[in-house]
Amino acid sequence: MAGTETSPSQLFERPDAGERAVLVHVDDGLVDAEDALREAQALAASAGADVVARQLGRRRKPDPKTYLGSGKVEELSALIREHEADLVIVNHAISAVQERNLERALKCRVLDRTGLILDIFAQRARSHEGKLQVELAQLRHIASRLVRGWSHLERQKGGIGLRGPGETQLELDRRMLGTRIRQLEKKLSRVRQQRDQGRQARRRRDLPAVSLVGYTNAGKSTLFNRLAESGVYAADQLFATLDTTLRRLELAGGEAAVLADTVGFIRDLPTQLVAAFRSTLEEVVEAQLLLHVIDAADPARDANMAEVDSVLQTLGADEVPQLRVYNKIDAHGVAPRVDRDENGRPVAVWVSAASGEGLELLHEVIAECVSAEQARGVIELTPAEGRLRARFYALGDVLEEQFTDNGGVRLAVELPRRELERLYRHEGLAAELIPMTGGHLSLGMAAH
Repeated sequence: MAGTETSPSQLFERPDAGERAVLVHVDDGLVDAEDALREAQALAASAGADVVARQLGRRRKPDPKTYLGSGKVEELSALIREHEADLVIVNHAISAVQERNLERALKCRVLDRTGLILDIFAQRARSHEGKLQVELAQLRHIASRLVRGWSHLERQKGGIGLRGPGETQLELDRRMLGTRIRQLEKKLSRVRQQRDQGRQARRRRDLPAVSLVGYTNAGKSTLFNRLAESGVYAADQLFATLDTTLRRLELAGGEAAVLADTVGFIRDLPTQLVAAFRSTLEEVVEAQLLLHVIDAADPARDANMAEVDSVLQTLGADEVPQLRVYNKIDAHGVAPRVDRDENGRPVAVWVSAASGEGLELLHEVIAECVSAEQARGVIELTPAEGRLRARFYALGDVLEEQFTDNGGVRLAVELPRRELERLYRHEGLAAELIPMTGGHLSLGMAAH
């Protein structure tokens, strides 16, 4: 019985490396094309590629086979030959089929936006946790494209005598990937537990958490170093730092907080990375205040701000109080200032992390926001609500406790208002805290 099979010699063999790159972007009208190309070129430079040519096209919908369309593929092939490029970077997330078809047509290695960002993360990861997170994201990405690597061993159709070793090898590879992914998930689960314990310890010490968030290269790490007098690595490049760093932040009035510097966000941040870095990004979700750092001089700042807000919503951190910090005012020609809403609450501070302008204002506003978000008062719980009592103690927020005549307890508590609202929502309670005066439990009672 005869059959047709694909010969290895007929297919393009992918090289292991390549640095001379042609950058491709398709303008779909959703984002500014020049801003997108400029960001993609910065990403390519961060990964170590030398962009020797750029191609900009326009399409309403991607071509299902090659994403670009046959005409643009021919133009791209000519660009590759002209500039002797060995890598094509497509500034979009493309499917495994589209990537394989492009490689066959161009005789050149093709990398999409997701693969490029993953590569940068792999280079930047320094801590044990960061390396685990990046490896997990890479393996999940590879698992979705595994079939391409063994295409020269596959048969076009099944049947007796036509089952080649490719099918077996694919199953082996999938099994190995699945095993390694489960191992990484288990290790990261232990890391997550350690982070939870650290957060509980900080709550017991009554230290509010303040997290820096923002678009990549907005100056978060430079601002972090200024505020916390730290030495975290900071550079004028995308994703200069990946690992979350915690430092003590001295606030105005002698109070203190924990300041967290997190990974920067970017448009179309791969879902694999968001999932893998979830334990790290929980520092954002659990914070009492987010400092949204914005490059005031960036022409695409409004789009970048919207992208950060979108990622925060994905993480479930969109309800965390947010203070916008407009950075790099020295390059924008703006004086330091504080913007407030109609109720007098601060909503934005304009600073320069590089020169230090406006940082005193920022310290004062952070202290104001953190103290404003603390709720303090008295709550009375019935004997059946022992779980909620245990939850308050786990948060480290119980200042004083008294037992009532009916077997319940009356607790004096102090905790972030958002945590209190979350507890009420999850436990189905309708009670409100009675404000404390004088700091002693006997001065107030809560109606339950």
